[in-house]
Amino acid sequence: MAPTHHRVVIVGTGFSGLGMAIRLAQRGEHDYVVLEKADDVGGTWRDNRYPGCACDVPSRLYSFSFAQFPSWSRDFATAPEIWAYLRDVADRYAVRDRIEFGADLRTAEFDERAGRWTLTAADGRQWTCDALVLGVGALHEPKLPDIEGLPSFEGEVMHTAQWPEQDELDGRRVAVVGTGASAVQLIPEVAPRAAHTTVFQRTPAWTMTKQDKEWSPKRQRLFARWPAVQRLVRWRTYWALEARAPMFVRLPVLAGLVQRMALRELARAVPDPQTRARLTPHYTIGCKRILLSSDYWPTFARADVSLVTDPITRVEPRAVITADGTRHDVDVLVLGTGFDVSGSTDRIDIRGLDGGTLREAWSDGMHTNLGITVAGFPELYLLLGPNTGLGHNSVVTMIEFATDYVLQAIDKGRGGARVATRQAQDAFTREMLSRSKHTVWATGCRSWYLDRFGNNTSLWPGSTIGYWWRTRRVNPSHFASVDSRPSKPSRSIRPEESVDAQAV
Repeated sequence: MAPTHHRVVIVGTGFSGLGMAIRLAQRGEHDYVVLEKADDVGGTWRDNRYPGCACDVPSRLYSFSFAQFPSWSRDFATAPEIWAYLRDVADRYAVRDRIEFGADLRTAEFDERAGRWTLTAADGRQWTCDALVLGVGALHEPKLPDIEGLPSFEGEVMHTAQWPEQDELDGRRVAVVGTGASAVQLIPEVAPRAAHTTVFQRTPAWTMTKQDKEWSPKRQRLFARWPAVQRLVRWRTYWALEARAPMFVRLPVLAGLVQRMALRELARAVPDPQTRARLTPHYTIGCKRILLSSDYWPTFARADVSLVTDPITRVEPRAVITADGTRHDVDVLVLGTGFDVSGSTDRIDIRGLDGGTLREAWSDGMHTNLGITVAGFPELYLLLGPNTGLGHNSVVTMIEFATDYVLQAIDKGRGGARVATRQAQDAFTREMLSRSKHTVWATGCRSWYLDRFGNNTSLWPGSTIGYWWRTRRVNPSHFASVDSRPSKPSRSIRPEESVDAQAV
């Protein structure tokens, strides 16, 4: 059976994939299909359903600008609410019929002669397309810890990214490994249910109080009747968050003021000085993700919660053994160990010009231009790609800026396949390396923001306004016709060749 051809194929149905599909339709482009490996839309917010899972960006901003929702239950929406919102958006904008569910994309190969991509799913289905848009996200492939004896554990083992519909935590001895964003939300929910909760911490997290107020029916009715009012509140929230950018990217000294606020909150929440000392981070706030919670630190004042900071050496059938020789008997092992940020693309064999793979192209770091295009891979576009995450504002704004850029690029590619130039990509790589040197993320801590070479390939080292300015129009010099490309592309830029670039 011959593959079905489309002008555009989108992969993923989270904010990126759905947003791209809706914007294509709004511009009159209906020759597209969306591939989704699961049986429903939602991406990260479909897959993450552990107790306490919620967003740490205000609901009114963590949503599409063109699809406001007046009926959020609170300032920071829970995962089920966000998932329901995405399902509603898919239905409201009539894109669900364009989605191929159960389409687990495994290979994507660019045919230079035909000037199109050939895509193959795990079940053998195939599609071809002129432009391929990856909206696969970065926070849904679980990162499993390499702990000796972990497979031998006889109790239930759960990862926060693969939570069962029915867990068995009530009255059990629960061990939680990790104290990152997921664990900080999970632990306060687990502690009241478990007989005892033991938290294994490698690095303490900076936590700030979560100002999470419920939305009254009056407020919901106001926003429903007067959308302009909600839009005004949305903009006010946006600028309030945008004002935090200098703390991360230009004036890390401002972090000291925020640190003192956080330490005062810690002192109020945890009266025991020894426990408080172990919960106190020893790195600059913002170097790792700042977590929002009003009940995480107070949980460690409970008599049935233990904090362990000695490294785990091995797991036995019914216990966790730490480096000091202590045996911690547990019934359930919960892994709050985060995500493999490169796993979403690594699971797809993507082959561009001359058969080169994306895995090979990124063997020395995830190099792109603007976090959207990759040299050597014609008409391939990434949404929420490398260096487009944020530490201070809503990534949905970055997705929408990148989507507008991709729409322009796809239009310009109608006359024939185009590919990002190596020169544009190398210049952007140098800029990201240079601008990241003086940010708070480069102050010495270990975080998922940094790749294995110690370079920031996750976050945008600037304001969202700066990213909008850079992506508002496609620069023709950043692309070349596939037919006119050099026979042998120049080598990728190396980190040691970094030069200073002007910040935007």
